Amino acid sequence: MRCPEFSFEVVAQHGKARAGIIHTPRGDILTPVFMPVGTAGTVKGMTMTELEQPPIDAQIILGNTYHLYLQPGTSVIDLFNGLHNFSGWKRPILTDSGGYQVFSLSGLNKIDDDGVTFQSHIDGSKHHITPEKSLEIQASLGSDIAMAFDQCPALDQGQVFVEDAMRRTTLWAERCAAYQRPSKQALFGIIQGGVDLSLRKKHLEEITAFDFDGYAIGGLSVGEPKESMYEVLDGFVTHLPEKQPRYLMGVGTPEDIKHAVLAGVDMFDCVMPTRNARNGQLFTAQGRMVISNAQYRDDIRPVEEDCSCLACQTVSRAYLRHLYKNREVLYIRLATQHNLAFYARTMKAIREDILLSSS
Repeated sequence: MRCPEFSFEVVAQHGKARAGIIHTPRGDILTPVFMPVGTAGTVKGMTMTELEQPPIDAQIILGNTYHLYLQPGTSVIDLFNGLHNFSGWKRPILTDSGGYQVFSLSGLNKIDDDGVTFQSHIDGSKHHITPEKSLEIQASLGSDIAMAFDQCPALDQGQVFVEDAMRRTTLWAERCAAYQRPSKQALFGIIQGGVDLSLRKKHLEEITAFDFDGYAIGGLSVGEPKESMYEVLDGFVTHLPEKQPRYLMGVGTPEDIKHAVLAGVDMFDCVMPTRNARNGQLFTAQGRMVISNAQYRDDIRPVEEDCSCLACQTVSRAYLRHLYKNREVLYIRLATQHNLAFYARTMKAIREDILLSSS
């Protein structure tokens, strides 16, 4: 059953690229949109206030079902009536199903048609997650958008395995569609199929039959050549329903996002801006800056002249390099804010280009 308080409208289109609005009970989301990843209920290094305010002004963030289920656990989050109150975030949240994390622990899990039995990477305890259990956890988290439980096949496991993952994902999607979830929680289905266009289109027909609130493209940016990912996006995205948002999971670089928007994608998430910041890489209009490089030792300029983030407005490249080399926590906060601000500025510019080009 579709969520009655969730809807999507396309307000402008140029070629395949779309500018739209996702309407949710907790506020509207302007698309194309990038969702900062808050794996454990926090976007690393940032306060919720910083995420809500310019220059980031995040409209929606992502939470991780697997990690939050293991720690602190739903019994703790239930005390706060959901992740919003627990974390202090007031805007929409999307939670993934936990499937990708479970399946990435290939040495610690066992998969069958009922679900996945796995060992916790934290303490080795055994757990069993079914499609219903995944949605039960996401209901406890109180996310605005939940994801159906899926199986994400590894790149090197071959077509037979990919087709079996598709079959199982369809089976689980049917069970997720039948599950009684909170009335204000939207549910997205996930389409697999690797880099084979014919398999993608076949699985699309199976998943869209359940009439989800939105559709996600899973199983890309998992090690395949970039050209293969682009071929799938260029030949597949416009086959997705026009009246529901299209979400490309786990992607990616600014270049990948721009290509995907041109192919018709509306939503994105990736750990890249936050993870790269912690590892000394800053995104700029001229490309990635590796702040540890010796050339920045006495560089008095900001990272970017036209950036309004705290780092660019208050300190130099030399100071950021000094913080990074000394492993100061302040570096992580400043660098993370800069990268997230860069992504926010990039998405705003993409949307404005679509609006201007369509008029």
